Amino acid sequence: MIRVEDLSVAFRAGGRVVPAVRGVSFAVPKGAAFGLVGESGSGKTTVLRTIAGLIDDWDGRIEVDGVPMGAKRDRAARRQLQMVFQDPYGSLHPRHTVARTLAAPLRLHGVGERDRRIDAALADVGLDRRFRYRYPNQLSGGQRQRVAIARALILEPAIVLLDEPTSALDVSVQAEVLDLLDRLRRERALTYILVSHDLGVVVRLCETMAVMRNGEVVETATASAFRKGAVATDYARGLIESSRGYRRETRMAEVAEAGIRTT
Repeated sequence: MIRVEDLSVAFRAGGRVVPAVRGVSFAVPKGAAFGLVGESGSGKTTVLRTIAGLIDDWDGRIEVDGVPMGAKRDRAARRQLQMVFQDPYGSLHPRHTVARTLAAPLRLHGVGERDRRIDAALADVGLDRRFRYRYPNQLSGGQRQRVAIARALILEPAIVLLDEPTSALDVSVQAEVLDLLDRLRRERALTYILVSHDLGVVVRLCETMAVMRNGEVVETATASAFRKGAVATDYARGLIESSRGYRRETRMAEVAEAGIRTT
């Protein structure tokens, strides 16, 4: 459904050309969920934004459902591919009701039956009709992200790009949103690309993932391999270890070395 070949992106900063993505390649089958994981600044969000058409200066090849994508996208291409952004507090207009937010993409693409589609979109993400009339400041963080997901799905895209969709949420709410995304993918046969620095989130939602570092893919493996620790690079092993947090014995050794008495 998505094929990226030798993608490179560079930005200009202070008269210099700074490479952000270098020679990234991967393919995502229809109905699959693919993850891009790595530390901040690794280039994963730049890849996602380039696929979305939000960055128009790049080299390489991007195909969506077998069709090559150029720097400029037509309306049909944009409708097929939608994005959920990281910050539910910033991605919704503070002075627009939920209904107005959800109506905007329908109006832009000339889609009718707006009231019915808005109610259906809210129901799909677990919100009832009363939320139509609320403003973002009247919603919790999880509810805002559900509205953002509803907005992405209301045009019935085939592909959804997820940019750290749970990083601004509490842990308990993160689990609910991930369960929602998983259910929607299965029900609608959606194709996902998920970007996150949190390996646990990516393993939870994706079958396959690529590890990025300094703008490059250093390893691609299945979620099962990551769960077992069966990865090839030291960097990937480091990500696995960091996702588990401090081990008690390591922490106790650090404290003892500092000469601090503990109980």
